[in-house]
Amino acid sequence: MKRIENYDLSARNTFGMKVKCALYIEYDTVDELKSLDYKALPQPLLHIGGGSNLLFTGDFPGTVLHSNVKFLKYVDMGLDEVLVTAGAGVVFDDFVAEVSGQGLWGAENLSLIPGEVGAAAVQNIGAYGVEVKDIIAGVVCLDTKDWSKTIFKTPECAYGYRDSRFKHEKGRYVITSVLFRLNRRYSPRLDYGGVRAALEGHDLSALKPSEVRDAIIGIRRAKLPDPAELGSAGSFFKNPVIPREHFERIAEGNPVAPHYDLPDGTVKVPAAWLIDQLGFRGQREGGAQVYEKQPLVIVNATGSATPAEIIALEQRIIAKVKEKYDIVLHPEVEHI
Repeated sequence: MKRIENYDLSARNTFGMKVKCALYIEYDTVDELKSLDYKALPQPLLHIGGGSNLLFTGDFPGTVLHSNVKFLKYVDMGLDEVLVTAGAGVVFDDFVAEVSGQGLWGAENLSLIPGEVGAAAVQNIGAYGVEVKDIIAGVVCLDTKDWSKTIFKTPECAYGYRDSRFKHEKGRYVITSVLFRLNRRYSPRLDYGGVRAALEGHDLSALKPSEVRDAIIGIRRAKLPDPAELGSAGSFFKNPVIPREHFERIAEGNPVAPHYDLPDGTVKVPAAWLIDQLGFRGQREGGAQVYEKQPLVIVNATGSATPAEIIALEQRIIAKVKEKYDIVLHPEVEHI
């Protein structure tokens, strides 16, 4: 177990914010986690994964904890369905690469999303028509009230759009592993975000999960920055969901406005389109910039952008979208 005081978090958040925490702890086993005297640690406490969905707005006065619990365990009973348990500290894309390479369907559309397994289950990450809740069978946690092992089945996780019970009961449950339900049966999801077009030339009736994964990676790399080269936290805003009559007012002046009709009669509008319509692509606020290839992403363009500059650009975008479309954008990135 690592314990480092006054720890530099620059390498622990993909935005590259140059901030510190009072204490950083990285544990290798669940027993090490249970051995901690939470009350004696600098407060507050914050569990992080890969730091890929965080914006630190300044130095963190408490303790940052990080799981280094890494394992994959298959429960294969010879049926179409295969269960795979992954430790919370496993890099999520390593998990996707592994199961896709084994010919298992379900995770491939989530390829190249940064972060770790535990954080993915908190955030309910999603891309290209799939959310991680679609393949989660259960989440294994420690309840910090009494350090008991608690297993939540998927319906008990209260999953919503980039939401879960773990966000609303922050600090109580520490995810130690996640159980995924995957499938041998041919079941690609291709009708979202240009995936089918990216597979042109492939025999779609004989696709492998690894081929879909490669197509997804190609799409993402073409429009999203590599956090190792250009700091960002991926998609900065959630896609807003609005009443149909509200969307119809927008569509009167924009007949080709992209949208997704939801089962409850509401409409999801791509936040990237709203931002792009207002000319934000490439705009800057000091070292912060709206990414030129994907306006849903704010990047640390200089490598030395401050949290204040990121937030100023965020607020400009929110204000303009509200003024033009009467829609309030909400950040997907968590502000710490």
